[in-house]
Amino acid sequence: MTRDQEIAMVKDCQQGDMKALDTLVRQLQTPVYNAAYRMLGSADEAADVTQTTFLKVFENLHRFDPKYRLFSWTYRIAVNEAVDQLRRRKRVKPLQDPPKSDTDQPQEMAAASQLSREVQATLMELNEDQRAVIVLHYFSDCSYKDIGHILDLPEKTVKSRLFAARQHLKNKLQGRGVFSS
Repeated sequence: MTRDQEIAMVKDCQQGDMKALDTLVRQLQTPVYNAAYRMLGSADEAADVTQTTFLKVFENLHRFDPKYRLFSWTYRIAVNEAVDQLRRRKRVKPLQDPPKSDTDQPQEMAAASQLSREVQATLMELNEDQRAVIVLHYFSDCSYKDIGHILDLPEKTVKSRLFAARQHLKNKLQGRGVFSS
């Protein structure tokens, strides 16, 4: 969607156009859910965060600043909601439902599923700030600039957090025997 189309859609949503709102939700729902799932490790919590995110988007659309991308603004809300959900938890739970694999071979499916569980469990061991930059960069394909907008951080801070997060993730995965250096 072009910038002009995005701005027009936001204006339509602000004027109560339910079709425009439906289009907005359909375009952003999957990436928001995926980011929440990677942050939380729970399908149910990710679905709740996704729903809450779009309620907040709708309620606060009048505050949207068109100089930013709608995607970044929505992601910022989603990440904040996921972080709030993490703070409400008493303890971290491991991933229970691994993502589906496209491979047809049972052994490959089992190996991919195990690797996915190990990566998700290790991701859940990182602190919220590190997890957020990893999820946004690697699982949501956000640029450093977009991550900066989403997390309200300077681009240089995003780069340093991502570097530190990668190192922690690598060390933890090596400690689990997932791969060797």
